[in-house]
Amino acid sequence: MIKQFVPSEVCLKCKGCCRFREIDSVWAPCLMDEEIQDFLDKESLPPAFISMDKRIRPISNPLAQERPEEPGYTCAFFDIDKNMCKIYDERPFECRLYPFLLSMRNKKVLLTVDLNCPYAQEKLKTPEFKEYADYLTSYLNQPATIRLLTDNPHLLQAYEEVLDIAELKLPDEAQ
Repeated sequence: MIKQFVPSEVCLKCKGCCRFREIDSVWAPCLMDEEIQDFLDKESLPPAFISMDKRIRPISNPLAQERPEEPGYTCAFFDIDKNMCKIYDERPFECRLYPFLLSMRNKKVLLTVDLNCPYAQEKLKTPEFKEYADYLTSYLNQPATIRLLTDNPHLLQAYEEVLDIAELKLPDEAQ
């Protein structure tokens, strides 16, 4: 289990993540193969909500019609009225990492942080941030996690507006 960086009470006040401008956003969470199977087995996510590239397919945001500043789509698991995830305790690996992300750039696998996360921006130059980034880098470089990432290379995306934190040591075949 990954320790959470952003405290829940801070997340619940933010209106950033889990919302997308486009239906095919790179920011929509990717699912590992085993997560897809778990969701299908539990019938908590209809197959129609899983895209061909193994993402949770965003749904239309009803608030976007009333407020133009609202993004047009949200995660299928996001409760917009409560501003929280309906499956928080069982959320996907990629959601557990957030605001940290796994990026692929120049054939390198990088741990990055989303600079659009207000909490991450606020903590960027603190010992708390460095300590967590070191913890996460160590966790991601463990053999079991490397195997997980090697088996799920679609988790590695080309994100923009992110800050590189560390290079991960994945075998060449994972990249």
